[in-house]
Amino acid sequence: MTNKETHHKTVVIGGGYTGIMAAIRVARRSRAIGGRVTLVNPSSRFNERLRMHQQATHQEMEYLAIPDLVQGLDIEFVEGTATDLDAERQELAVATEQGETTLHYDTLIYAIGSATPTNHVPGADVHSYTLNSPSSANKLASRLTEVADGGTAVVCGNGLTGVEAATEIAESFPSVRVVLLGRDEPAPLMNAKARSYLLGVLERLGIESRTGVEITKVLPDAVVLAGGELVASDATLWTTGFWASPLAADAGLTVDPQRRIVVDPELRSVSHPSIFAIGDAAAIQQPWGVIHGTCQSGMPSGAHAADNIGRILRGKRPKPFRFAYIHQPVSLGRNDAVVQFTKIDDSPSRWYLTGKSAVRYKEAVTGSPSTTYGLSRRLAIPMALLARRGPRKARRDR
Repeated sequence: MTNKETHHKTVVIGGGYTGIMAAIRVARRSRAIGGRVTLVNPSSRFNERLRMHQQATHQEMEYLAIPDLVQGLDIEFVEGTATDLDAERQELAVATEQGETTLHYDTLIYAIGSATPTNHVPGADVHSYTLNSPSSANKLASRLTEVADGGTAVVCGNGLTGVEAATEIAESFPSVRVVLLGRDEPAPLMNAKARSYLLGVLERLGIESRTGVEITKVLPDAVVLAGGELVASDATLWTTGFWASPLAADAGLTVDPQRRIVVDPELRSVSHPSIFAIGDAAAIQQPWGVIHGTCQSGMPSGAHAADNIGRILRGKRPKPFRFAYIHQPVSLGRNDAVVQFTKIDDSPSRWYLTGKSAVRYKEAVTGSPSTTYGLSRRLAIPMALLARRGPRKARRDR
């Protein structure tokens, strides 16, 4: 064994759900040979992105410190932002409060994730809020408090993120008029009965859901639709689309149109095999198509990449990543939810949950990450990915 192998350096960029999972598991897999793991993230606080719609309505979130989540493992945490990647020299430039530093890596795990772009529609970058970061969510929460007595909040984009945000706002600020705008019907991948339940909740909460609309401009006090119609808005939330970080593309890696790193079946960059890409930073191909970025697929991809790195360090062949979707859990405020159980390609099955049962289910699967990470510290078995059926008490679309 060479000295390089003995001190193999793995750098993980991104301390979200996916990156921390990868860091913990690669630390376990490489410690027998003296491997070193460095985790880089702009903030030391763990951002529960799955709960950003709650933070946007002034709900207090549990404080989770990243150093605490990885405590006891041989992981060095660097609080800083990756600013440049030299994939040929295998070096990463990181800006910290103390100045810029350069990290050399033997293996890089790229887990930066993605964000909602606001530069495709004029004015969206200036006059709308996003759920891209805690700071933006907090700004929206403050604005909603200011307009809580009779104001209007417009949610642009009626995907699942938009639906969760709209219902949270409507429940938390009952005097605020909530308008949900989108091109398509909300929840198009749910079966008819589950979708009907979701639409019924939108109606019960007084949310004005408009479909078949195209937003052409965002103004300080309105949203402009194709044809010139103005929808008045005191607080505009932009939730449509996603865009990966430009870091990989700028470094010359092969990326797809959304700037996700194109990976091989083992989750390595097809152009730079020393880089593993995971979560929604990666274009991961499966027999039924490319995985779309969710925590449901992100954490398993992080665990698999870490396990493959361990296999390589032990002189074994890495294994291809196989993934199957299980469910689409959607919160509809704090007191309601719908869970659509799915086939492996994320198309809807007959099974679904609604109401309090769905709330309990969603809270169970999106509970504190510290529990999941704790299990990953202790267990070497693969994560259970291929469950295809909902619980017996789930409803069935007959």
